[in-house]
Amino acid sequence: MDNLGDIRLFVEAASQGSLSAAGRKLGLSPAAASARLVKLEGTLSTQLFERSTRRLRLTDEGRVYLAHCQHALQTLEDARAALQAGRATVSGTLRVSATSDFGRSVLRHWLDEFNAQHPQVTLTLVLSDSLSHLLQDDIDMAIRFGVPSDSGMVAKRLADNRRALCASPDYLAAHAMPRHPDELDQLDFILLGSAAGLANNWRFIRDGETASFTAQPERARQTNDGALAREWAIEGRGVVMKSIWDIGADLQAGRLKLLLPQWRCPDVPVNALFQRTPYMAPRVRTLLDFLEDKFAQASEVLKPYLV
Repeated sequence: MDNLGDIRLFVEAASQGSLSAAGRKLGLSPAAASARLVKLEGTLSTQLFERSTRRLRLTDEGRVYLAHCQHALQTLEDARAALQAGRATVSGTLRVSATSDFGRSVLRHWLDEFNAQHPQVTLTLVLSDSLSHLLQDDIDMAIRFGVPSDSGMVAKRLADNRRALCASPDYLAAHAMPRHPDELDQLDFILLGSAAGLANNWRFIRDGETASFTAQPERARQTNDGALAREWAIEGRGVVMKSIWDIGADLQAGRLKLLLPQWRCPDVPVNALFQRTPYMAPRVRTLLDFLEDKFAQASEVLKPYLV
């Protein structure tokens, strides 16, 4: 197999009856083609062709070798075709992780569509706002906001994202709408906690001006589940900081409204995280391509809230 290129040249020369024609087809000069054939014959210690100025003629040994070479090359071609067919029909198990709210409200529906296209894939969706399970649970791909510094996984950016404060229209009708982050202390908050601590401290930017605000835990509802935090906000129980990807449908339906829309928190893009390996399984690559398309389509719909 170290002489695969030389073998292809030999088979092509036997087929065309011309070494120079075979060389041209394979991108070789006449001199290079001749040198490679001489090298192959030297390796085999056998003369494969009887040469004349007009054409090549196989020796008896050359005919025997040609039959085996044709069979070997066809076997390699069959293997390549089988591999391509295997990629066209994606199969196997896929373990996907996502944050609880995005996983329930958006990703599960996309995965249903993916599974309809690739029914031979067996899906497992692990929902958690924690990152500690990614390696232990043998996750193939995780969808997260931002890039975890200690996950040991490779990040592929999928879409822009915006984090923003939101609340239900009824809650905002009963309270004065703030115009500056300094006025947020008059409101009730719903806070998300995790192993990293309570997310209750935010920095806002508007036209070069920076402001910070810390929500007081003793005045806030708390949960470790992002989906529950969003449900509480829809029920009018307070203000919550959420990703636009979590609340996009609620904003469009009027269930939630943005507070301080002109003020921006630092953006945290959506990333696909996967194991660091030189080879990506076809089913993982197919899912990544699928999600890139879905995020691109959905970004157009959410564009008014992302800018």
